Amino acid sequence: MASTVSTVAHRCAPLPADGNPAEFAILRESIRLAFVAALQHLPPKQRAALLLVDVLGWSAAETAESLDTSIASVSSALQRTRATLASRDLTPAAPISEPQLRMLDRYVDAFHRYDVDELTSLLRSDSTFCMPPSARWLRGPKTVRGWLLGRGSICRGSRLIPTAACGSPAFSQYRLTPEGDFKPWALIVLELTVDHIAGWNSFLDTDTLFPRFGLPPELPK
Repeated sequence: MASTVSTVAHRCAPLPADGNPAEFAILRESIRLAFVAALQHLPPKQRAALLLVDVLGWSAAETAESLDTSIASVSSALQRTRATLASRDLTPAAPISEPQLRMLDRYVDAFHRYDVDELTSLLRSDSTFCMPPSARWLRGPKTVRGWLLGRGSICRGSRLIPTAACGSPAFSQYRLTPEGDFKPWALIVLELTVDHIAGWNSFLDTDTLFPRFGLPPELPK
């Protein structure tokens, strides 16, 4: 990771001097999660450049070719992006309140029933939805609802297992396959306000994330 993630590290969760390797791995992954979740506040071009360079490790030349732009434009976008992220307050979240716990219970119940109307009723009017490292980025309950009822409907029948990432509530999502198995699909990290979900971030790199969070490679039928 580049220096941008180091900035997030200092603001998100310090690595304890006496921590064991497993704790270090989880905290480093939490830092990456917080970093990518912050991308929702960036314009599309800046967000894409930062994902490709700082998350996937592409060179400026490779990124420029992928985005059909110049290396100078990529460098400029990265400079503006890093300044934006450095100015954001990425301190750990406050303890979850009882109303928020009830909201999370509603979220899990609605997801298990795949009640899209209930799910989107929990979203704030300006909420965001993203699926790193995919470029998909949506804003607002109506747009999210359309995706959940369309291409996102492959998530119907999924099961969620609660966990946490960087002080935020999170869930490991296991999608039901045509064979009837529950396979890893995403690590969902939610950003909460007092009474709504402000950000729904589904991290798709389960091959990397699930082992680091100690999550099982599949669920029993």
